[in-house]
Amino acid sequence: MADIVKSNDSTATLIGSFISDHNGENVLVLDIKEQSSWTDYMIIATVNSIGHLKGLVKQLKDMLGDNSIDILMRHKQISDDGWELIDCGSYVIHLMNSEMRDFYDLDKLWFSGKKVFQSSKSS
Repeated sequence: MADIVKSNDSTATLIGSFISDHNGENVLVLDIKEQSSWTDYMIIATVNSIGHLKGLVKQLKDMLGDNSIDILMRHKQISDDGWELIDCGSYVIHLMNSEMRDFYDLDKLWFSGKKVFQSSKSS
């Protein structure tokens, strides 16, 4: 069982690192297994434009597929509202512009989760 948890932490960190490497800012990966019955990890990152959001979503979906991580909820078209949620079951990814991130403050909502990864890039 410990190997499974370690593997999940590694996968969550892989996703966080990928987003950070593709210019996602303030990337935060939280282990929320103790706080949530519907997911294990909350991954939150800031994007700097709609173009950045769209490009990052495409690259992230390719990376998830390459790593056999299923996306449970697929959108044909990315919204222009500045927030894209990618539901991978155990991993829920939020890519948000800074206004959305400040307003919804998911970091504060899930503050009691254990930090698994936090990028050094900030907006």
